[in-house]
Amino acid sequence: MNTDFVKTEAVQTLLDRATGKDAEGGNPRLKAITRDLLEAVMETIVKHDISESEFWQAVNFLQQSAGEFGLIVPGTGIEHFLDLYMDAKDAEAGLTGGTPRTIEGPLYVAGAPLVEGEADLSVDPDDTDTLYMSGKVVGPDGEPVKDAIVHVWHANSKGWYSHFDPTGEQTPFNNRRRIKLGPDGQYSFRSKMPNGYSVPPEGATDKLMQALGRHGNRPAHVHFFIEAPGYRTLTTQINFGDDPFAADDFAFGTREGLLPVPNRQGDSAYIGFDFQLQRAKAEAEQAFSSRQRLEA
Repeated sequence: MNTDFVKTEAVQTLLDRATGKDAEGGNPRLKAITRDLLEAVMETIVKHDISESEFWQAVNFLQQSAGEFGLIVPGTGIEHFLDLYMDAKDAEAGLTGGTPRTIEGPLYVAGAPLVEGEADLSVDPDDTDTLYMSGKVVGPDGEPVKDAIVHVWHANSKGWYSHFDPTGEQTPFNNRRRIKLGPDGQYSFRSKMPNGYSVPPEGATDKLMQALGRHGNRPAHVHFFIEAPGYRTLTTQINFGDDPFAADDFAFGTREGLLPVPNRQGDSAYIGFDFQLQRAKAEAEQAFSSRQRLEA
């Protein structure tokens, strides 16, 4: 059947009633967005002749995978699409430059210890190399950004994040810190080398990736939020350029300019990386998104 079926009077009337088009009250923007989403779902059902059983299999999958939405969203490219969309809007507004943004992922934890000077992220022993990372935070003209706070977090050598580690072996806030920078905008930290990881085996994300003929692996990486008065808050991460999954990240977090190759010497690895922020034009640009995050 042709998707024009969705444009018939009966279906259009259903969409209007379902989204409260003529009802008093409610949020007009939400009504319009919900209507477009529902219409797109209906068109997909007709276009692919989705059966009733197939539809309810999809609903069952969504109900069972609620705990993994934080992985499914990046794994299906939606979180990366948001980055591309924000980049396009910036370009349209004439805003260029700065360190590329990229996905946050679902594993940030608010309330990490705030430290100054060189930070040691790793509290727990970990039989792996030591990572040393340093650089500076600058503005669009190369000026040092003072009073910046660098939020940094990453996995351990087994690919587990503290607070999300199913083994329960990690100390709270292991491999997590907030670093308060001085007027020179310099930062430095050391930690135990992180490793990449895969989505939970046989979990909802894994099953979806297998059904799509894809894998669920991420390369070794380090996450960052960088905030400073007068500048846009930056959400980004670096992927290790020598990791075998650096060019095939299931979460699409790899971006040009965010692939440093660690300088490995003996049992140590060194990364030098500078961050460049854009100036904020509105107070909201200095805030974090409304994403729900774990607090500990």
